[in-house]
Formats: sequence, structure tokens, C-alpha cells
Amino acid sequence: MSPDLNSNRPNPIEPPSSHSKYGHIPVLLNEVLHALAPEPGRIYVDATLGAGGHSEAILERIQPNGKLIGIDQDPTALRLASDRLVRFGSQFQTVQGNFSELGRLLPADARPVTGGILADIGVSSMQLDQAERGFSFSKEAPLDMRMSPEAPLTAEVVVNTYDEARLVQIFSEYGEEHMSKTLARLIVQRRKSNPFQTTTDLATLIKEAYQSKGKQEKIHPATRIFQALRIEVNDELGHLQRFLESLPGLLAPGARVAIISFHSLEDRIIKQHFQAESRDCICPPRLPICQCGHKAAFKLLNSKPIQGTEDEIRRNPRARSAKLRAAIRL
Repeated sequence: MSPDLNSNRPNPIEPPSSHSKYGHIPVLLNEVLHALAPEPGRIYVDATLGAGGHSEAILERIQPNGKLIGIDQDPTALRLASDRLVRFGSQFQTVQGNFSELGRLLPADARPVTGGILADIGVSSMQLDQAERGFSFSKEAPLDMRMSPEAPLTAEVVVNTYDEARLVQIFSEYGEEHMSKTLARLIVQRRKSNPFQTTTDLATLIKEAYQSKGKQEKIHPATRIFQALRIEVNDELGHLQRFLESLPGLLAPGARVAIISFHSLEDRIIKQHFQAESRDCICPPRLPICQCGHKAAFKLLNSKPIQGTEDEIRRNPRARSAKLRAAIRL
């Protein structure tokens, strides 16, 4: 029977003092460290480096001769994390790129990964706080939403050029928006004479559409549409799938992987992938004998997703929707 991290939660630890300096609190930090179990001398990868909070805690635990590679597609994040982690010298190395391309990005001396790989999926709080990136509708900004400034697609292009049927599909699948058809129709009508340019342009139309229907929402009615657009612009689910498929070829036997997701679409993909990769046979149940020849690549470390404690959520509201799944390479 696989060990279950949910049945043996770690005692809370004090986060590194630099967290307050850099204005970033990594979610599920205790749980990530418990799942990865960092050991000196091993190689670790933070595939979504961000501000470097998780990486800092890992690096402190793999002294004196461990190594960590930090990957991020956002050059701003790489600069911030490099400044934060400069004290670790050559034990810390950064590479710019998307986590789905780890097979291409990892240097030869970091393969296979002997310790573990961490991925914190989705937009970072640092990016949300940068109004000019267009992830939030709380302040007026260009409709951008790109995690990488080099990416060709923006939310403005999606909103102003995608046909109505495609917008309905994106809003329904990625945002689970129950007014997808109405909002897509209104967007297409409005953009004919007045194309959308800013976050508040779009958020205002969505809010007015809800008000006209007399609907009351606990969250801002634009929340789900902005999530859907961000997922489309950054191909988030496609990158996640490619990342998951690359893991067996990157991890040494006994190495661990820990993945944090923030909405049900991501968590479902991770759950289904790990379930399939932890079984020897993935043939349909109706077949009398195995024909696939599939061999299990992972042993699951938790059967249910690990979520933040009430205390963490109180200190860091972003942890409210965070879910952690982890596994060991066989």
C-alpha cells in the first residue's frame, strides 16, 4: 500500500526570513518539503521558480553539496529569484523556459534528477500584483495575460478575433462559466464597433451582463472569464500535459515529484495521469488479458490532494484553492 502524506501531516515550520522581504509566501511550503523530503547531495528542479520561495527552503535543506535548477519563462521572476538566492552560489542555477520543456532545458549534469521536481502551476501572485500584465481586473491595464513576454498570443487578440463559438467553448471549458453563450454573444456584438483594449473594458461588460440578468455572485462575475482567457493565452493545460508526460524520462528511480494546482481542471489532469502511471495495466476493463504492456512509473504519495490548513489559509488566502499531489519514481 502506498504511503499517504495526508495521514502524516508535517509540523509547521517557520518560513525563511526573506519571504517578508520579497513579499511572497509560497503555498503549502511545509507539505511540499514533506513530499519532496530534500536530502543533501541530490539534484532538485523547481520547474516554476517564481519568486523562489519554495526553492529557498529546498536549498537550505540540501546543504552542503546539493543543487537546484530553477526554471521560469518570466525573465522578471528569474531576476528576482536570482537576487534572492545569490547566497547559494553555484548550487543554484536558473534557466529561462516553460516547465513543459524540461527535457530540452535541463543541463546534462542535472540529468537524471536524483532528488525531485516541483511544479507550482498557474499564475503567480507576483504576476497578479503587476497590473500592467493584465491578469487582474482590479486595475485598468492592457488585455495581455501572457506569462512570457515573448509569447505571441494575448487576451486582447482572443477577445477581439476568436469567433463566437470558440469563445463559448473557452469560457465553458476553461472557466466553467454558466453564462458563456450570453457573454460570448455580447463580446462579439460590442467589438464590431468598439474593440476591447483594457481589462476594465471587458470586466465592465461582464458585470453589466450579470446585473441585467439580476444575478448575484459571491465573486466578481469576471473572475471565471479572466481565468479562461489566461488558460487559453498561455496554453496552460497543454503545457501541463506535456510536463507530466516528460517526467518518467527525467527522474531517477526513487526521485520524487510534487505538483501544486489551483483549479479543478488542472487537478483532474494531474490526478488521472498519476493514477494511470501508478498501474501496470491500463487496458479497458472489458479485456480479459492485458494487451497494453504498460508498466507503472510512479508510486503515489497521496490518494487525495493535500490542501492548506486553516491557519495557512488565514495567513495566505492564495492557499485556499491550492492542491498538492506527489509521487515517487519507481
